[in-house]
Order: sequence, then C-alpha cells, then structure tokens
Amino acid sequence: MRIGPNQRLASTRVVRVGMIAALLVGQPLAALAQATALTAAPTGPYYDRAFMLAADQKCRLFQPMVARALTSATLQARGAAVRHGASADDLAATAGRASAKANATACDNPDLVRVRGRVATAFAGWAQTPRMTFPGAKADWMADRYGLVQAGWRLKQSVTTGQAPVTFGLVGDAGQGETLAAVVSFVGRSRPYAARIVLRDADRSARPWLPGRAGDLPPESLRLAVFSAGSSEAAPGLLEPTRKDGQAWRFPDAAADLIAALDPREVFAVEFLFRDDSIARATFEAGDFAAGRAFVDMGSL
Repeated sequence: MRIGPNQRLASTRVVRVGMIAALLVGQPLAALAQATALTAAPTGPYYDRAFMLAADQKCRLFQPMVARALTSATLQARGAAVRHGASADDLAATAGRASAKANATACDNPDLVRVRGRVATAFAGWAQTPRMTFPGAKADWMADRYGLVQAGWRLKQSVTTGQAPVTFGLVGDAGQGETLAAVVSFVGRSRPYAARIVLRDADRSARPWLPGRAGDLPPESLRLAVFSAGSSEAAPGLLEPTRKDGQAWRFPDAAADLIAALDPREVFAVEFLFRDDSIARATFEAGDFAAGRAFVDMGSL
C-alpha cells in the first residue's frame, strides 16, 4: 500500500506493537525467539493484526473507525503473506493461533491495554487518510474516500480491451452506498447487449487458479459467471479523461464478496457480449480488492 510519510511511520509502529501482542499473557522469555521468528515470517504481520482484531471483537478495544482501519490493514497483510508464499493452510493456522491467543488474553491484561493505546494512535491517522493505492503485481486498486457531489469511483482498477478503456470497482454517489460496476467506452463498434464477471468458481475449485501466463482464467468447467444487473450512460465522473461517453454496467453486491475471496494473485474478467456473438474481455487482478473495499467502508471524509 502506498502511503505518505506519516502513515508509513504509523504502519511500522503497528508491526512493532504486534510483536508485543504476540508475547502477551506472561509467556516465558524462552518464547521470545519463537515469537520473533513468527513476526519475521510471511504471516507475521497478518498474525499481529489478526490478533488485535480478534481482541477487539472480544473486548471492544477500539472506536469503529479505528477497527475498520485495522480490518483493512489485516486484509492487506493477509494478501502480502499470500504473495510471499503463504498457503491457505498457513493462513488458516495463523488466524487460528491469533484467535486462540486473543481468547486466552484477559481484556484488562496490562500488556493488552498498553498495546491497545499504541494501535489506536497508529490507526487513528490511517483512518483519516482520504486516498490510498493498493499495489498489485501489474495493476493497482485506487481507493478514494473524499466526499462526492456526483457519481465517482470509490475503488477502481483500470485496464483496456482492444482500444477501449475499462474501469472496474466500486462507484459511490452523494448520499448513496457503493455499487459494483464496470465502465467501458467502445469506439467504432456497436454497444454490447450484456456484461458479465467471470472468475474461479470456489464451489468447483477450492484452490486458487495460478497459471504461468498472466491474464489466464481457469478452464470453463471451473468458472463462474455473474451477469450485470443493468446498464446506463456513465456519469462524467466515471469516464477516463480522454473519453466523453461510455456505458456503466452494474453488478450484484454478492459479486464483490466473490472477488474479495479470490487469492490476490488470481485474475478475473469482465466480458462484454455483442449481438454478432463476439466477446470483448477486460482482465483484472484480484490483488488487494478486499483491503481496498474495507478502506472505503470507513466512510467519506
């Protein structure tokens, strides 16, 4: 995640605090080396933040805004662990250890009280950050929490299909919630009559689909398609700067949960269907979509 100098300092502070969290409840000094190794491992930051989240759920440690910021950071740490080689089993085990430690820690534990203050201070500034970039391997998720007076992107990733720019993510409007949408501006061809999100079907394949060539989708037998709920002319604030018009295709909210559940190294696609049976495909990285969505959920500034 790309952040400013002040937020970068806060992020570092949280990781250090996390090591203290891993040593709560009077562990013997002999456990120090083990806890240090845990924090240094790919799942270390994820453990730290998952522990604090679990402790918050048990003890109500933080104000809602700080808890949401911590949720976003925890999801980001989870994605980073995956990109550094952590398996699904590693993540499940790490989350289980964090939850068990939180359940075994008294809410009035002096170390937890001290850590609580440090975490709250670190994430209070994070919660006031209006914009953030969540980098991916080849594409980023751009998040924006500034107040809106018209429809605009809250979370987006931009690619192209042929010569047409396509932006996908969460659209916000003044006084309205977020809607999952894709905006496309085709030139010199007819408009599509339908659009769909295509991604791995977790019910058919529990393991991530990680092909060697970037941009590959799973075989058709392992895919799930979620069709658009409708389309309209795109509002000016949703268009690429070089385009004057385009179509906005809206998708069910449940599709956002499906994308958030993907491995951050996986891809998904938005396909536009034309009446001549042709298909235009725009491919996106799952990346830190889940963390970006949690960041947006902190609300407008």
